[in-house]
Amino acid sequence: MLPLPSLFPLPTMRTNPHTLVLGATGSIGYAVTLNLLRRGLPVSLLVRNRARAEKLFPGFANLTLVEGDAQDGNLLQRLAADTDFIFHGLNYPYEQWFGNMDTVTDKVIRAASVSRATIVFPANIYNFGLSREPIREDSLPNPCSRKGQLRVRLEQELEAAAVAGQCQVLTVRLPDFWGPNVMNDGIRPVFENALDGKPLPWLVNLDVPHQAVYTPDAAEIIVRLMLRTGPAKPYEVWNYGGEVLPSIRFFFDKLMQQTGKPLRTRVLNRFFVNILGLFIPVLREVKEMLYLYENTVVLDDAKVRQAFPDFRETPLEQAQAETLAWFRAIRQPRSGIPSASRLSTV
Repeated sequence: MLPLPSLFPLPTMRTNPHTLVLGATGSIGYAVTLNLLRRGLPVSLLVRNRARAEKLFPGFANLTLVEGDAQDGNLLQRLAADTDFIFHGLNYPYEQWFGNMDTVTDKVIRAASVSRATIVFPANIYNFGLSREPIREDSLPNPCSRKGQLRVRLEQELEAAAVAGQCQVLTVRLPDFWGPNVMNDGIRPVFENALDGKPLPWLVNLDVPHQAVYTPDAAEIIVRLMLRTGPAKPYEVWNYGGEVLPSIRFFFDKLMQQTGKPLRTRVLNRFFVNILGLFIPVLREVKEMLYLYENTVVLDDAKVRQAFPDFRETPLEQAQAETLAWFRAIRQPRSGIPSASRLSTV
């Protein structure tokens, strides 16, 4: 097993804080779950697909798996009753956000109010629209999309619950992310096509700087924030921006150097997104987010870097190699998904 970073002292409330992870088979939830499990901390997962979770997290004695739906408020409250943290990593396809993200967040808040747990919420940059200035933790929301407006509302509800004393909330804002088990329609085809030597897909513009985080790095920051000592405010916001890539073309070129195949790309412009959106629900929802592919929007994460001065991102080439290995392995049923011991952290 690769060495873990020096662990910060655990909160005084419990020597082995227990975390309930929601969305553990998704992108950020997967990385956070692995990080917690590798530290030997007790983790419970509420998942809709038990078989997938068992493949993703094999052989951990400190893991409890429960099959069910987080929209079941009674089940969620029972599972949260003896937890210190609830990691709210639930996400839905864009076209299902409204009526799901809002209702499930309400249920997470109710569950946390029962256990007095801290909700850990991975947020994004949609709240700030096309910000021309780096986004700080205290920047004012200025969404330019329906989904941005929803994210603002979710954070406002979480803050109100924390201020009212129902729970504590730790919000960690992230830009785009990529890494093992990031299976969304923006990242998965990039790594699958890289392995196959097919054109790498992207939207609108390959040649503007783009901020992105490698999910194991994001998980390391999130878990360090969870486990730091000292009194916590009822509601806290931290940014982690990862790396500002010179361009996606630069990222793709480095990726193809890993595979030894020539770089080929396929850019879907606004016209085709609009046309395909008539038939493909997710692309219909992507249309209002295209400004993030045409411009550079950046999180200012100076605060978290000052808090953890020893933290270093995984080098890009290493992170790409690990992600390619993960996608290669899931194609080979006999080898299975790489175990936690084969995935490095910072």
